[in-house]
Amino acid sequence: MAILFSAVTLFILGNFIYYWDTPLVKANNRIVSFILLVSILLSFLCVFLFLGHPMDITCLLRQTFFGVCFSISLSSVLGKTVTVCIAFKATKPGSSWVKWVSFKVSNYVVGISSSIQALLCVTWLLVSPPYVDYDHHAYSGKIIIQCNEGSDIWFYSMLGYLGFLAAVSLVLAFMVRTLPDSFNEAKYITFSMLVFCSVWISMIPAYLSTRGKYMVAVEIFAILTSCASVLGCIFLPKLYIIILRPELNTRKIILQT
Repeated sequence: MAILFSAVTLFILGNFIYYWDTPLVKANNRIVSFILLVSILLSFLCVFLFLGHPMDITCLLRQTFFGVCFSISLSSVLGKTVTVCIAFKATKPGSSWVKWVSFKVSNYVVGISSSIQALLCVTWLLVSPPYVDYDHHAYSGKIIIQCNEGSDIWFYSMLGYLGFLAAVSLVLAFMVRTLPDSFNEAKYITFSMLVFCSVWISMIPAYLSTRGKYMVAVEIFAILTSCASVLGCIFLPKLYIIILRPELNTRKIILQT
């Protein structure tokens, strides 16, 4: 599944690069869209770090690499949402938000938000890094080889920060979801974040109640499902217009909406 989703992401990414100068791609912050697609691709690929026999290097990298890639994805979604909010407020007569329209706020949101997660993960690796653990007590007569996260506090801090980014994106997108614009991303972001949050909220009790390969399988499922929801909800409607309805991908349509 990870290979299939990665191939779909590459296909969408290729189309966005090919139609880089079209109104639809420009209207939805193409730089942040590109960063989001690349981070989703990396998130799909990070699944392979969870597969196979646990080793020191994979134990060190799998959660931190996943955390950083996911934070870039969610920061990009948040950046897009903030851009839509500013555009909505700037349309009001006499609004002081007009000056922020030309300012690349989304780029700073992506950079700062993902840097915080990177700092958390680097600190985690320095203070209490994950390691290969041999569990002799979970099952009688069996030894389970698994990755010990090193510190539950840092692990759940990383997950909690991802949840925070998703929640903020969801709230902001919900507030401006009815903006009268056929290219408005807020309604798609709202649904994608609803699915994202639902997946991870349901994943936590399942993750805590399992061990060994089943624990890994639960996290892999959550990664694939949540990434696919962001990819499908945000980018498939655009891909539909780009490929099947090119007559809608015009500046005239944007100005009319």
